[in-house]
Amino acid sequence: METRIEVENIRCGGCANTITKKLLENEQIQSVDVDIEHQVITLHSASDVHDTAVQTLFSLGYPERGSVAGMQSLKEKARSVVSCAIGRIDMPKKG
Repeated sequence: METRIEVENIRCGGCANTITKKLLENEQIQSVDVDIEHQVITLHSASDVHDTAVQTLFSLGYPERGSVAGMQSLKEKARSVVSCAIGRIDMPKKG
């Protein structure tokens, strides 16, 4: 099953790395594709994982597009900066 989730706050490979690692912790998710430019996450799984994935993304600071506004939106942007930084630290070094 393929699930597409449009999110906010993805800026770079660090964001994509954090998102991928965290979503793959869910044993039902087989693969994760992060389209940084369009801010779309595509998941491949054996069952419907949309709601669980949306909750995970929100906890990382990448809410589903249009789901937050105002001060909550600013809070999620700040949270995504932290997730991004962690993702950059954990990225494999290119030699």
